[in-house]
Amino acid sequence: MNKKILITGANGFLGSAITRLALKKKFKVNVLVRKNTNIKNLEKIRSKINFFYGDLRDISSLEKPIANSDVIFHVAADYRLWSRVPKELYDSNVRGTENICIQTSDLNKTLIYTSSVATLGLNKNNESNEETPVTFSDMIGDYKKSKYLAEKIVEKFIKKKKMKCIIVNPSTPIGPGDYKPTPTGRIIYDVLRGKMPAYVDTGLNIVHVDDVADGHFLALKNGKIGDKYILGGENLKFKDFLDYICEYGKKSKIVTKLNPKFLIPLAHVNEVLFKYFISKEPKLTLDGLKMSTKNMFFSSEKAKKKLQYRPRSIKSAIKDSVNWFENFESL
Repeated sequence: MNKKILITGANGFLGSAITRLALKKKFKVNVLVRKNTNIKNLEKIRSKINFFYGDLRDISSLEKPIANSDVIFHVAADYRLWSRVPKELYDSNVRGTENICIQTSDLNKTLIYTSSVATLGLNKNNESNEETPVTFSDMIGDYKKSKYLAEKIVEKFIKKKKMKCIIVNPSTPIGPGDYKPTPTGRIIYDVLRGKMPAYVDTGLNIVHVDDVADGHFLALKNGKIGDKYILGGENLKFKDFLDYICEYGKKSKIVTKLNPKFLIPLAHVNEVLFKYFISKEPKLTLDGLKMSTKNMFFSSEKAKKKLQYRPRSIKSAIKDSVNWFENFESL
């Protein structure tokens, strides 16, 4: 395999998993990262990859890395469910994606765009799929709104500019290498440290990060231009997810169940405190509470049928993630 692949956000959780797999598949790997960014996830393979330094918000910095690549995996995104400055999410996720599309289209390259199940509709009682109806008003929070708008931009370029692009919609990846960590990784980490005193009655689709990475290459190999594919794992009630973490981490199960509506006043206070007085990100937010009232269950049947996507069991994914986070402090 002599093709050159460019991976944006290659130092991130999913991006680094894709980068490692690209090397295994014998691609020539270019990566786009910002100057002075943390590349801990790439330290062991940095000698095998070619670095380009740029910023999604600066379109001129994207021309050289895209021109020197055959396939673009646009994985980079600002993945925060809350931001003190929401504009930052839109600048990176929306404007940044538009800049990638402009350069990819102008230079006639192939794009695999990493969207999210956050952009998809939710069925009240059943799994959702790529065709479930959805509107912008269904989006909760600036992260989901920004990813929804970004995906619409990609679809516009596919239709009007005839851009060669396939969209993949990962669900909630977990696994080794979640240094930041992601919001879901933070849950696993907090449970292992005994800092998750209660739970809410919700549900989500969990998948191993390495399976999502594999799904990207399956989309490149077997996907149809202009189509989109959910890259998920298994649907789990949140309580069951926590129980598995406790089981594999040898912790006592979390038994206290909370009603989200009783937490709304605290969430209001929390957001004010963290916006103006505390530099960290809050764990309790209004948008998070709104999302917790819905089961975010998705079907990957299309990807399984069309791409030959085969995610591993969710228990295996949780075990890998727990094992990694148990050593997180020393990594």
